[in-house]
Amino acid sequence: MISIDFSLAISLYILIFLNTILIIWLVNKKQKDKDLTLEDKFIWFCSVCTYTYINTKEDMISVCPRCGSYNKKIVDISPS
Repeated sequence: MISIDFSLAISLYILIFLNTILIIWLVNKKQKDKDLTLEDKFIWFCSVCTYTYINTKEDMISVCPRCGSYNKKIVDISPS
């Protein structure tokens, strides 16, 4: 059997625990740093109060969160 001092065992346990926490933190940080992209169809511009806002619903009409007016999305039908 391997004999190990109590203080060494506690030190190894703490070291392994902290390394595990560090690895988990690095993995989560890498996932959060991914580039977020937003398509143009979700960006709305209010024609009344000139407020730019995001609406993730794919509706043709949206309500401005600032002034409450209805805005219609202009669909670009030009050939790409």
